[in-house]
Amino acid sequence: MTIEVLHERGCSNREIARQLGVDEKAVRYRLRKLAEDKPDGRADKPFAAGAYEAVIRHWLEQAEGRRGVNLQALHEHLVEEHGYPGSYKSIQRYVRAKFPKPKVRTRRRMETPPGALAQADWGEFPGVVVGGEPIDLHAFHLALSHSRKGAIVWSTRADQLAWLHVHNEALRRLGGVPAVIRVDNVKTAVAKGAGPWGTLNETYRRYARSVRFHIDPARPRTPQDKAKVERRIGIQKQGFDPRDRPWEAVEELQVWTDAEVEKRATRTLCPVTGETIQATYGSELRHLGPLPELPAPFDLVQRRRVALDATIRFEGRTYSVPFAHAQREVEVRGCAEVVQVWTDGKLLAEHPRGTRSRLLIDPVHYEGPGTDRVEAPVPLGKMTSKLQEIAAMVPERRPLDLYAAVAEVAR
Repeated sequence: MTIEVLHERGCSNREIARQLGVDEKAVRYRLRKLAEDKPDGRADKPFAAGAYEAVIRHWLEQAEGRRGVNLQALHEHLVEEHGYPGSYKSIQRYVRAKFPKPKVRTRRRMETPPGALAQADWGEFPGVVVGGEPIDLHAFHLALSHSRKGAIVWSTRADQLAWLHVHNEALRRLGGVPAVIRVDNVKTAVAKGAGPWGTLNETYRRYARSVRFHIDPARPRTPQDKAKVERRIGIQKQGFDPRDRPWEAVEELQVWTDAEVEKRATRTLCPVTGETIQATYGSELRHLGPLPELPAPFDLVQRRRVALDATIRFEGRTYSVPFAHAQREVEVRGCAEVVQVWTDGKLLAEHPRGTRSRLLIDPVHYEGPGTDRVEAPVPLGKMTSKLQEIAAMVPERRPLDLYAAVAEVAR
């Protein structure tokens, strides 16, 4: 067909051959066949796959009801199990010629109830001018599926700490927690694999458990799973793209974006209720889970057993925890600036992270009465108490009689 069209447009045989990357003889042969108006002799040749019709038919029958027919897998099966000598293309030609087209597969359209689902994804905005310099920004979108109410949070990074930070900020803007958040298969959410069969990122899974929502990774190559948030990202790039003007700081851009989101929510209709998105969101808000005290973003989480001296090991350092939790497992989170120790959803201890010191002890963790399971540590002796009093003073103000008292205690 291409040769015929080019020939009708006045191209020479040599030019046609050059454009198609074939020999000029092949062009002349095709034009001669077209002029003779004779059918191609190969049309009557039997298919190489015809001898395997029973096997192919059985395969296709077994494939009915699945998501689709994988002809590549069919070809591999014929080669491995039946010694088929033909190519994958020959299987394609045979199936298309001898079997009817598969039925059109429809999709079920359904609307989620209020508070049940939100969709999350990143929008990429390279070259935003901030502080006089172009930088690449990431816009995190979190959109409620029922009301279409959304939140946009800007970030200069997309690592694990940033992933949890933008979740915190977006949930604060929505004022509640949906039962399920559907996410894309980024490594900060899905560590390995993709979709419902993937392995969740352990840090993100711990975060979701703390905030009390279920993670639902979208299926790969299925854009309709996140159609609502994808549409919001498209609207942002078309309607209020931050690259249209310079910004003094990311904070200024965030304030402007929050105002734009609210403005659009008050004038855009929700297709489910026919009311504005803002009005529908007001009705959905009471169906969202209560907003808890959101945890500080963390990029590392591990389980540790508290030693008898009420300490745990983490990142090559030793941290103290309240003695009542000795010999119990706790959850240790590495945040941006601190190390937090949690158990049963409660914060037990917090220490600076990444310090030069390898041993961080809080004396308060060894005070207080014992429990039914753990006895309180032995109280500090007189000598230790006096030494602590001396240590709390500046050297110039340490009285000589205090040293004498220490020496008396020592005797």
